[in-house]
This record gives sequence, structure tokens and C-alpha cells, in this order.
Amino acid sequence: MIQTHNLSFQYPQNPEALRFPDLLLEREDNLLILGKSGIGKTTLLHLLAGLLQPKTGTVNLENVALHSLSAKKRDRFVGRHIGLVFQKNYAIRSLDVMQNLEARLFFAGLKSKRERLHDLLDQLDLAAHKNKKIHQLSEGQLQRLGIALAVVHQPQMILADEPTSSLDDENCEVVMQLLLKQAEQQNANLLVITHDARVKPLFQNQITL
Repeated sequence: MIQTHNLSFQYPQNPEALRFPDLLLEREDNLLILGKSGIGKTTLLHLLAGLLQPKTGTVNLENVALHSLSAKKRDRFVGRHIGLVFQKNYAIRSLDVMQNLEARLFFAGLKSKRERLHDLLDQLDLAAHKNKKIHQLSEGQLQRLGIALAVVHQPQMILADEPTSSLDDENCEVVMQLLLKQAEQQNANLLVITHDARVKPLFQNQITL
């Protein structure tokens, strides 16, 4: 379960604090958060992921108050329970595709299971590219690798920041279906933050900031 209450954040140069609506997601619920650029969508995602400290309020994941944890414990908790799909690819360029997935598991304190990794690469149509370095991948392959890195550790919550904003209609549908499928298979919550109205028909639960 994901629950937030009275969540706000203030940037040092901004006199006005950003305030966010309370969220409550039961297990396997998905949520689409829409809003124009500059409204605070990415800030909200970073608060939910424990990457920013709120001015006020709480974020609870499975009854764990995320921001009450020490920095070390919070990093470990986030690394194990949350998967992040960023706008920019953060794969390690010196490693190949398979090594990046193994590194993601290592940093989460989890053991690598080759069968699980091969299955995930098959699902995301990356099996033939498992030994390629990051600079050898196409944009579409990099997008799918970003999803793989977000779900390989089987998180309870998948957070996606503008995952379709730079994609054409066909690839927008492909990426969203991949995210929804991975969330369903892993019994995880999927929360997508975007200004892309094309994804609205895919979500029953939606809010606009």
C-alpha cells in the first residue's frame, strides 16, 4: 500500500511551497498523474522515491514511513522496493546490458538469478542484445533497458517519469503496455507522471496537478 499525507516541498529560490494531494493506492492499483510542465510532477515523483525530503507530510510504503528512515536505511529500502523509470537513461556505459542488470541487483543487496534475467530480457525483446554496451543500443532498446532496470529487482512500486514524452504514437503504446504488463506480473503499483494525454485511456485512476 502507498499512502501520502499533507505532502509539500519548497525549493530555496521559490517563496511558494509546492503542495500535493493525498494519495492512497492499495496493492496492484495503478495511478496516472497528469499536469503541465513546471507544475511539480517530477518533484512529487522524487518525494515518493525518497530522493527529496519533504517540507511537510509523509510517504508510507507498506506501512514504512519513508522519510523517517536514516539516509542509509532509506537508500537501501528504496533500492529494494521502488523501481524508477527516468526520462534520461542512467545505465552504466562501461557495462553491457546483462552486467547492468546484475549491478542493479547487487546494489539492491539481491542475488542475481540468470534464469530470471534471461526471462526479463526475452519479455522486453533485449535477449539478442544482452552482451552489447550501452552506446551500441538504439533509442528504443535504451528505453526498454530502462524498464528492465526499474523492474529487475521486483519492486513493490514502479515510478515512471514522462516515459512516453519523446515517443511517437506506436512506441508510446509499446512502452506503456510493457510497463503495465511488468507491474501486473510483479503485483506492483505503477505510478506514471506525465503531461502526455495519449496514455489517459490506459488508466482508470487519474489525478491532475
